[in-house]
Amino acid sequence: MFEQLTEPLRTDSLKDVFVLRFEELILSGKIKIGQKLPSERELALQLCVSRPVVHEGLVELASRGLVSLKPRIGATVNDYRKEGSISLLASLIQYQKGKLEPDLLESLLEMRMHLEPAFARLAAQNRTEEQIRELYDIIHNEESAGSREIQKITNLDFEFHLLIAMASGNVVYPLLLNSFRPVYTNLSSQFFHDPRVTAAVHKYHRNTARAIESGDGKKAVAIMKELLRHGETHLRAMIDRET
Repeated sequence: MFEQLTEPLRTDSLKDVFVLRFEELILSGKIKIGQKLPSERELALQLCVSRPVVHEGLVELASRGLVSLKPRIGATVNDYRKEGSISLLASLIQYQKGKLEPDLLESLLEMRMHLEPAFARLAAQNRTEEQIRELYDIIHNEESAGSREIQKITNLDFEFHLLIAMASGNVVYPLLLNSFRPVYTNLSSQFFHDPRVTAAVHKYHRNTARAIESGDGKKAVAIMKELLRHGETHLRAMIDRET
């Protein structure tokens, strides 16, 4: 079962590579839920690393909810849906490299629809003047970008949403949004190839910024919901064309 682990690790950050390898093995199902891992000594021998590297890696995996560590028993693979933390969400998205399974995609879209309107409502209440200036700076840079500067437009789009999360005053909201930045930018970059979509998104951004600037939380929520539905519609159409 563990033959694939025997290749020595060669890197400056052995613990990180250890964690990444076991994340992939667990998330891919190659190591099953409930399976007991070899002892720290056995893993260290197989991977040609020190036991402290293995121990630190297992502790990190445990902090992400992927394994449970018990004295004299060792490490056992968890059902990450029950035990996983927010750090595991980022790992799960990174593992799938932006091409999400349908259930995970639907879950993320649903989470955005619940959370981002709340970000906008709170931003209308709590934003600073500096944050308003930053929102308009982002919008200006978006509208000034060339239609072929897809990556720039994509990054600015994410920064717009992140700044609203920051303006909410809730310190956790930006962390949640950042946790799925890779998949967010991967997917949005694809429909920004359509200039009509890009122009519509920028109009939504300007209207959202105006609502937040005026302190109109109700209007900010309504526009954010329209923006998210617009993006979801084009995302689903894009996925349908590819299948």
